[in-house]
Amino acid sequence: MQGEISALLSKVNAGDKIAEDELFKGLHHELRRLAAGYLWGDRRDHTLQPTALVNEAYVKMLGGQRVSWQNRAHFFGVAARAMRHILIDYARARKAEKRGGGVDFLQLEEELVFDKGRPSELLALDDALDRLEQECPRVHQIVELRFFAGLSIQESAEVTGLSARTVKREWSFGRAWLRSELTAAAD
Repeated sequence: MQGEISALLSKVNAGDKIAEDELFKGLHHELRRLAAGYLWGDRRDHTLQPTALVNEAYVKMLGGQRVSWQNRAHFFGVAARAMRHILIDYARARKAEKRGGGVDFLQLEEELVFDKGRPSELLALDDALDRLEQECPRVHQIVELRFFAGLSIQESAEVTGLSARTVKREWSFGRAWLRSELTAAAD
């Protein structure tokens, strides 16, 4: 399938609208699974469902400025970033509306837990991720793929072209770095 995705991305780069549709159909199930994994622990009445998150991310990725897709890794990296921005926008809107609610948690492994009832925690994560991107772009990419796109260690390794061992090490570093940043921000 990876070869098919690369071929479709090349056609999309050439402006082939049919290839865009085929790409979306071919990756929709995988992207939806990733979005569902991310939203799994969210409130039952959440207005943003996995399919909506995938659709919004896809529109954001292909609907605006033309992107010259390099490969599958690039596509999933952009997808992870688009999902992150949509979720951050959602958190900002919830914060602006000053809606509270029950305590629901967003978990980045066992070490970091965020209360989705308090969008400011997700916004603090976004700020920390922006700093991480400036300091360690590769670690940032792995955190986005693992956390926002929901990819496994092995899937992240395939997308980035790194070894699973390197991804695991970078993921551990990224979690520790974020924990430190978020703890410092909370103090």
